[in-house]
Amino acid sequence: MFNKNLKLVLAFAIIAFAGYQFVQGEIGNGIFLILLSLIFVFLYFRNELILLSFLRMRKQDLDGTEKWLKKIKNPEAALTTKQQGYYNYLHGIIYSQKNLTQAEKYFRKALKLGLNMDYDVAMAKLSLAGISMQKRRKREATNLLQEAKKLDKNNMLSEQIKMMQQQLKKI
Repeated sequence: MFNKNLKLVLAFAIIAFAGYQFVQGEIGNGIFLILLSLIFVFLYFRNELILLSFLRMRKQDLDGTEKWLKKIKNPEAALTTKQQGYYNYLHGIIYSQKNLTQAEKYFRKALKLGLNMDYDVAMAKLSLAGISMQKRRKREATNLLQEAKKLDKNNMLSEQIKMMQQQLKKI
């Protein structure tokens, strides 16, 4: 909704006004304003539209996810690098149902920009391995599966990895 730089400017302006309120003796107003500024700082690091997209994704609503992602105009300017990674990651998940070539492009870009969680990186690599398998690139799929297996520390993807390894043997 707001530009990332505007969020920081608003946070600093609110903090400055909170300081003024403290000087005037309005301690309650100052504390409230500092808490209010923390919302803008949080939204600088976590884009609100990407958060809403993840909520739609949690409900398996790919159309709703895509709708929220389309509201982000010019993601290179509006998002930080990690947010751009998740923007591309979500697009990769959406396009993995429609167009594998587009999905591969988005997943590779997401990995290049970076994702915060090892689980997300493992999921992206697992998806890329599946795309590589369907395109008959066995060596690349094997490497991606091994990398995904290393990143999956909580064994949340272990069944999918085993299933893909079995399918890879058939190729």
